[in-house]
Amino acid sequence: MSPPDSPRSRRRIVIWVAVALVLLLAAGAGAYVLLSGGDVSDPNVEFRAEPTETPTPAPAKKGADTFTWPLYGYTQTRRHWLEAPKTLAPPFRQRWAWSAHSLLEFTPAIAEGKLFVIKNNGALFALDKRTGKRRWAKNLGKLAASSPAYADGRIYATILVRDGSKNGLVAALRAKDGKKLWTKPLPSRTESSPLLVGGRMYFGSEDGTVYALDAKDGSVKWRYKASGAVKGALALSDGKLYFGDYAGRVYAIRLSNGKEVWSQSTHGAKFGTAAGQFYASPAVAYGRVYIGNTDSNVYSFSASSGKLAWRTGTGGYVYASSAVAQVAGGKPTVYVGSYDGNFYALDARSGKVRWKYKAPGRISGAATVVGGIVYFGDLQSRTTTGLNARTGRRVVRFGRGGFNPVVSDGRNLYVAGYASLAQLTPKSP
Repeated sequence: MSPPDSPRSRRRIVIWVAVALVLLLAAGAGAYVLLSGGDVSDPNVEFRAEPTETPTPAPAKKGADTFTWPLYGYTQTRRHWLEAPKTLAPPFRQRWAWSAHSLLEFTPAIAEGKLFVIKNNGALFALDKRTGKRRWAKNLGKLAASSPAYADGRIYATILVRDGSKNGLVAALRAKDGKKLWTKPLPSRTESSPLLVGGRMYFGSEDGTVYALDAKDGSVKWRYKASGAVKGALALSDGKLYFGDYAGRVYAIRLSNGKEVWSQSTHGAKFGTAAGQFYASPAVAYGRVYIGNTDSNVYSFSASSGKLAWRTGTGGYVYASSAVAQVAGGKPTVYVGSYDGNFYALDARSGKVRWKYKAPGRISGAATVVGGIVYFGDLQSRTTTGLNARTGRRVVRFGRGGFNPVVSDGRNLYVAGYASLAQLTPKSP
């Protein structure tokens, strides 16, 4: 027998401890299957396949300006998916470019023939969609990191730091000319891209408060207090709002009154003894909630109960929000980037990696699926890459990028560079 302090004995102890931990995890996880790298998957958690393609508003006809991309992530579920026609594909040509002279972390909203975008310095701009020319601009504060939202002729914005304070504010402006309709100072900062539905505005803030405001005047309808800062946008499905916080918890609360339906803690950080932070916005699809974490994992929870369906690890922080789609000829897939420099396509049901693509650098912003192409930006090369959503093969790369990549009106792409916006249109009719 080896001495108790010999290298062989120490290796045996490590092996015994590892085996014991695996057995304990398996006993506590019930039906969970332990995968490589600490990943887990429970095949019994409800997964609702969509029998038909998700309906989306039809792109505007030529010469019309009725198409809207009203919210960050396009829909209330924040899936970052537009079922565009096959004609919206490379090769592209650039029609115009607008220099922001300031960092752009988020994509614009599209409505009324204009692009509405918030610069990092707190200025909100309205650009003509066809020409890129400025229609109007309003300064709302000193620092911002969110996408505006459009509803009923108004633009709504959240600001991290307002003038004369260390805290933020929210504002509503008339989309036609930028006239301020109301502003509401907040007791903390906010970078949560707003959700507009049913005449109310929903967003989170850094003191953990989730707000429901009357969209007409900014008055508070209800508040919910989370355990940590709520940085990301809220997603809506089946009358429930979903979000994560910096305490490592994921929540479902009722849209009508803010009452908690369920909350779930995570333990993917520090060898499973602590929770990471949720900066990413969730996406809701197939009866699941999908969200990335700074503990390097992507999580999937049951939307109805909060039960963990799977956890899949990457090699770095997952600040990026997921795109969730089933493109033509493909299967339900979660697309997400990581600070490990890889872009992942994950099976939406099991969390298994379908394919991954080595990016030029770290990926911080969300993915966007337009037609059969998934786009992402990276911070190192400051480019935007488009991949075949089924295979992961690269089909296009633009010389502009950084954070959140593109939005579309079904005919053109609008690419958010590190400090610029550009319209790209297919060369083929």
